[in-house]
Amino acid sequence: MVKDALKFFHAYVNEMIEVGGENLPRAVSTKLGAKLAALYKEKGINNLTTALETAYKALGASTSIKKIDENTYLIQLKHSKKFCPIGGKRNPTSAKTIQDSICFPYTRSFLTSLFPEFQFETEIKECIVDNSNSHCKYKLKVKKRSY
Repeated sequence: MVKDALKFFHAYVNEMIEVGGENLPRAVSTKLGAKLAALYKEKGINNLTTALETAYKALGASTSIKKIDENTYLIQLKHSKKFCPIGGKRNPTSAKTIQDSICFPYTRSFLTSLFPEFQFETEIKECIVDNSNSHCKYKLKVKKRSY
């Protein structure tokens, strides 16, 4: 049953991209990230690491967050199978679209809404959808906003 639901979700995402281009899923992902941040604020979650670990745990990932320097983190999400709950199985032709239209807009919106005093940049290192491995790895750069 869960597998069927994920197949439907992936078909839905691919159709959304086909019909509306990359901007439609990007807009939806951005809105959903902001909504999740509002829920986290209500629950009093105000720590970057806790927020990310909790969000990714909901996707079934074990999360490793390593602080590289004062402003940079290396985030690794490990899944039990070579399958991404957002992008599905290996499909290198759609990997960049999934990353740029869903994964990173969602993550940046979530973090920016939760921590508005900071700016967030993401840089993919490894992706299940691109490489057919069992983890996703990216750098997260955090900068204090200058108003």
